[in-house]
Amino acid sequence: MRILGIDPGIAIAGFGFIDKDGSKLAPVQYGSIETEAGTPHELRLKQVYESASSLMDTYKPDCVAVEKLFFNRNVTTAFTVGEARGVILLAAAQRGLPISEYTPMQVKQAVVGYGKAEKRQVQEMVRMFLRLAKIPKPDDVADALAVAVCHAHFSVLQTKLNEVRRR
Repeated sequence: MRILGIDPGIAIAGFGFIDKDGSKLAPVQYGSIETEAGTPHELRLKQVYESASSLMDTYKPDCVAVEKLFFNRNVTTAFTVGEARGVILLAAAQRGLPISEYTPMQVKQAVVGYGKAEKRQVQEMVRMFLRLAKIPKPDDVADALAVAVCHAHFSVLQTKLNEVRRR
């Protein structure tokens, strides 16, 4: 199964493709979609959409896992991140890809085993799970890979639950 993990953003959207074969996880490609500050907002959204679409067409994921939007203070930032998230979800939906969404706490729980883990702990576990030489940068990329790893772990549980329901 090929999983695309996304950490959405308008300035930087992290992405990470991983392959899951049994219990083995392997990185395929990862990086970021970056847009230039000062560019008209609608053009930034178009760039995020087109880049996400191109990545999905190139790497052909079986599913997409996206971090749910979480914000404390800056509502304006939340709206722009939400819009970027929306165009990424649109690109996935147009390709008929199943989409799963995870909160930051769910990602931390799945990757580290503790829902309030520090960012550095999550990044180090991602590095270890995917046998990477170093933690991917910027942080958005490591976060996207963490979302993909989270989905890989949750998909095992979901498969087992579906088997039980069929009985």
